[in-house]
Amino acid sequence: MRARLLTREVLPFYAAIIGLFAATLLADGLLHWLNADRVGRYVGIPGVLLIVGSFGYSLRKRKLITTGDPTTLLRAHEAMAWAGCFLVLVHAGIHFNAILGWLAVGAMLINVVSGLTGRHLLKRARRRLDAASATLRERGLSEAEAADRLYWDGQTFDVVKQWRRVHFPITLAFAVLALAHIVAIFLFWGWA
Repeated sequence: MRARLLTREVLPFYAAIIGLFAATLLADGLLHWLNADRVGRYVGIPGVLLIVGSFGYSLRKRKLITTGDPTTLLRAHEAMAWAGCFLVLVHAGIHFNAILGWLAVGAMLINVVSGLTGRHLLKRARRRLDAASATLRERGLSEAEAADRLYWDGQTFDVVKQWRRVHFPITLAFAVLALAHIVAIFLFWGWA
């Protein structure tokens, strides 16, 4: 059982984070090796656009838009946010010359980890609740009896579903810092 938990839950979580950092280091190293590190200066733009585009799922979830399948939008949210994060990290590179930019990157990384944590916790809690319910029904308990026995598990699952209340303020902090960084770039970048 522990091996399944490790291979099904823990390793994919850490592999996703390590993969993001490895891909970023590889891309940044490749840009430097090709003497094209100035490209990294501009990949932040499509990265931010991908992250902004990923909010379609959030808008649908809050019923601010009514089009689109929520499951498809969730997958798009995850993929676009991941790709956008990758591009923003390549943009940040290994250069430590802008504190505001690095604060935004830090908030973005906390946001990504928060999203991954919520995703894995929610999936695990749902699987656990469904398995326990199926086991109780196999033992001959009615739906009502199974629901009574799983009352506290259901309450716990409802609490886990509220992880978005933590994820949203982190997202807001990232958005404010990223916007401040973008405004600072427009104000202080030598455009000529």
